[in-house]
Amino acid sequence: MQFARIGATGKEIPAVLHDKKYYSLQPMAQDIDADFWVSGGPGRAAAALAAGELAELVVDGIRIGAPIARPSSVICVGMNYAAHAAESGSAPPSVPIIFHKAPNTVAGPFDPVAIPRGSTKTDWEVELGVVISRRASYLDSPSQALDYVAGFVTVNDLSERTFQLEVSGGQWSKGKSCAGFCPTGPYLVTPDEVEASDLRLRSWVNGEIRQDSSTRDLIFGVEHVIYDLSQFLVLEPGDLICTGTPEGVALSGRFPYLTAGDVVELEVAGLGRQRQECFQV
Repeated sequence: MQFARIGATGKEIPAVLHDKKYYSLQPMAQDIDADFWVSGGPGRAAAALAAGELAELVVDGIRIGAPIARPSSVICVGMNYAAHAAESGSAPPSVPIIFHKAPNTVAGPFDPVAIPRGSTKTDWEVELGVVISRRASYLDSPSQALDYVAGFVTVNDLSERTFQLEVSGGQWSKGKSCAGFCPTGPYLVTPDEVEASDLRLRSWVNGEIRQDSSTRDLIFGVEHVIYDLSQFLVLEPGDLICTGTPEGVALSGRFPYLTAGDVVELEVAGLGRQRQECFQV
C-alpha cells in the first residue's frame, strides 16, 4: 500500500494512494503517526478502501506533505556507501556511523528549501528512508528487523557542510538540522511492495544528474542498521531512519554547492520523486 498526507503545513489529511487516486483516511485515522502504525492502520485502511468507505480527495494544486507526521526521532547513517566515504576523504566505516536530525526538519517533498543564513555549503543527499512500525529494542538478530518496518520513503538528507564539519565541535547534527532539511515522500510504500536491497537512487541539480547508484552498494543494509540501532537506543513507531547517501554530492568537490534559484530533484525507484527550489534566508 501507499500512504500520503495532503494539505497545508500542519493541516495535512492522511490518505491512501490507490490506482493513482487519493482517498481520505480521516474516517479511521487522525494522522499517519505512531498511533496509526500500532493500531494496525494499513490493514484497517485496506479494509475500508475495499468496502468503499473512503472518499476520494481532489489533490490538483494542493500541497503534498511528508507522508508521516513529525516523528519522535530522525536517525541517520553516515558514509554508508563506500564511494561516498571515499569522496568525503574517509575510509569505509567498520560500524554504522549514527547522527540525528531534528524531527522538525521533516518537510514535504516539494516544499522550497531555505538555504540557511550564512551558508555557503548547502548540499543535497538522496537517501532511502525507513519508517518504524513498532517499538524496537535489543533485537536478537538482523533477521527480525523487517518485522519492525512500516514502510519506505524517499528522503533528501540536506546538509550544510561548514556547520557540519567546521564549526560543529565534532558532532554532525548542527549541519543537518536546519529548517526543512529533511524533505520526505511523496508517499510511503509498505514493505510488501519494496525490495529494499535493490533500489536505484538518483538526484539532479538544475536538470543535471548528480547521483546514480543503488542500495545494492550499501555498506550496512536496512536489516543491519535497524538491528544495530536497537542495541543502543529504542526505536519508536513512526521514527524515521535515513540510511545514507551514495557518491555525487557537492562535498566531493566535483559540483558547486546549492544557491538561491537552484532546483534539486531526487528519486528512489518505486518510492516517488521530489522537487525542491532553493531560496536564501
